Amino acid sequence: MKLKALSTAMILATVPMTGAFAAALDRSGQSIAAFLQPGNYFEAGISVLDPSVSGKANAGYTPNPAIPAALAGLENTSLSDMGEDYYFPSAALKFQVADNLSVGLLYDQPFGADAAYSVGDAGANPALAGLGLPAALFAGQGLFHDGQEATEVEVTTENLTFLLGFQPTENWNLYGGAVYQTIKGNVQLRGTAYGSTIALGQYNADMKEDSAVGWIAGLAYQIPEIALKASLTYRSEIDHEAATNEYGTSLVLTGLVPGPGAVYNENTTTKITTPQSVNLDFQTGIMADTVAFANVRWVNWEDFSIRPEQFGTVSEALGAAGLTPDNPNGFDLVGYTDDQWSATVGVGRKFNEKWAGNVSVGWDSGAGNPVSTLGPTEGYWNVGLGLQFSPAANYFIAGGVKYFWLGDVKAQPASMFGTGNSVAQFEDNHALGYGLKMGYRF
Repeated sequence: MKLKALSTAMILATVPMTGAFAAALDRSGQSIAAFLQPGNYFEAGISVLDPSVSGKANAGYTPNPAIPAALAGLENTSLSDMGEDYYFPSAALKFQVADNLSVGLLYDQPFGADAAYSVGDAGANPALAGLGLPAALFAGQGLFHDGQEATEVEVTTENLTFLLGFQPTENWNLYGGAVYQTIKGNVQLRGTAYGSTIALGQYNADMKEDSAVGWIAGLAYQIPEIALKASLTYRSEIDHEAATNEYGTSLVLTGLVPGPGAVYNENTTTKITTPQSVNLDFQTGIMADTVAFANVRWVNWEDFSIRPEQFGTVSEALGAAGLTPDNPNGFDLVGYTDDQWSATVGVGRKFNEKWAGNVSVGWDSGAGNPVSTLGPTEGYWNVGLGLQFSPAANYFIAGGVKYFWLGDVKAQPASMFGTGNSVAQFEDNHALGYGLKMGYRF
């Protein structure tokens, strides 16, 4: 069972490049497979994800303990698809500058979020408007909308990874380098789940793009004669301080009495630390022109949180007023209770000199349950198919598709973080991912 290195590279290049609807903010999976290709190599690709994430309000849900659930009229109401389609490109360039020295540049978008609830979802009983405060503040509002605007979130990151590899022998490759990362985001919270104008139901944050640098290190081992290759890669956390404009209305700042002090528009700084991660990749030939492959990924989401300054001020005021008993000392905009673990296994096969393909199965643990209303899924199972066409030996076009069964989850606003409490359930959801990649060896 002897496989040529180029043939093996052809088989593995077909691995579906569709990314994932993964735990927390994870997107690209941060692969360095292109850097471990033989010789000089370039690739570029794009992945698209089309999620369908809908749910319903909990039985017995009410926006305020003083309002009977039956009167509020929101319990068990449906929540429309809030998962937005998104795409992310990737590219890689690798040079074998000497027999034992390689350099590479990788581009990807490792983390992100894109979600929007619907103003068409059910609203609270309009009759609440005649009951005085605080009930009147919830009239017509849904869990995640205020009748005119809905809760939305968008986060984008971009990475440039600079790699230097040293190969002391044919079998070993030691590599490391720097990672330049940018991050930006926008969020608006609307609806009764965030306490309407009493609390954070009119909160907005515009986080300007910030850049920072981290590092990467790893090692790979290969036995080309049997198509065996294993690599272990560590990426550091990266610290950001994003200039942020926070604005909105929170009556808790004025003792629940309407007044100018409830309105804020503050320019602040938001500290964000994107998480450290470890990727373990393995492949081996199992018969002529056939390889088995596996990937295991760990991401440290348990230590990740975001608390913009004004958001923190409002959350602390809510705690001091006794309105958020689950977190009396304030709370974060986003946080997770667990680290993410994910795994993919599959088989790739070269059919002839022009065609190759693969099948794969993937699993993701999620990052806790209950989870934030801004990303209400808990991991997934998926199946993937990839197909590659090589018109000539030195270039190819590959496509891949994955179908995701998304994990059922209880969704909680930030004020309930760290408890088993929730406001809604999201079940039986799914996503479809697909992608295209082109590669060239020179």
